[in-house]
Amino acid sequence: MSAVQLPAKDFKRADALYRRRKITNLIAVALANLAALFGLLFLGWILWTLVSKGMASLNLNLFTMDQPPPMEEGGMRNAIIGSLMMCGMGILIGTPLGIAAGTWLAEYGNRTKLGTVVRFVNDILLSAPSIVLGLFVYAMFVMTTGGRFSAIAGALALAFIVLPVVVRTTDEMLRLVPITMREAALSLGVPQWKVTMQVLYRSALPGIVTGVLLALARISGETAPLLFTAFGNEFFSLDPTGAMSAVPLVMYKFAGSGFENWEKIAWAGALVITLFVLFVSLLARTLLLRNKISHD
Repeated sequence: MSAVQLPAKDFKRADALYRRRKITNLIAVALANLAALFGLLFLGWILWTLVSKGMASLNLNLFTMDQPPPMEEGGMRNAIIGSLMMCGMGILIGTPLGIAAGTWLAEYGNRTKLGTVVRFVNDILLSAPSIVLGLFVYAMFVMTTGGRFSAIAGALALAFIVLPVVVRTTDEMLRLVPITMREAALSLGVPQWKVTMQVLYRSALPGIVTGVLLALARISGETAPLLFTAFGNEFFSLDPTGAMSAVPLVMYKFAGSGFENWEKIAWAGALVITLFVLFVSLLARTLLLRNKISHD
């Protein structure tokens, strides 16, 4: 069969259309690259400023000395310990509830109207501003306990941030487990709760741990909810029923203080939090990559 030949008029029209689309594509790609470069330049500027000022103020005193008065040497030991305590309690409170809720959504409420409502409410909670969650805990816990600020209240506020992240991650990871694994276990007469505990959780564990780590990375830098709950404390304290300091709170107070030593401590604290979030994020991505490889 001979090839179909277009008339010269149609050929010129197709060639013009091809040229126009090629030029449009080149312009779109160039604009996209410029936009990416523009964003990366500002990101690099921010990181360079943070690293240069943070490294200049990073020393051993930051981890061994407590919050200093103006114009004196000091560190953030009380704030670092406070952040670790409140973040740890927030994870311990939010993770079991999140895993339980995510399991119910994936295994029992996936096709029910109640499950749809719960998933919708969880999405709203996931995108809610953290200051709103802090105000909620302030009204429901701090005010009902006589207006007493405490690390427990701060941990509750952080747990409300952890909860929707863990719910979403657990729900998604369990739904990624092949249905054949459920059917195989149930066909052997294994009860549903054992299927969930011994089969589904083992398959979805790396993804669930990834969600918990991402939630930890998020709450480690939260300031707004702690302003209304933990409030802050200039002194070293391990009492969870009293006011407690945290690294974001100290940064918020020191950054605009006008005292040179406080501003240096604030920059060093910002660098410490950034490195911590970077480490947790890399760990989470590593676990997620392993989970993806095992599924493939």
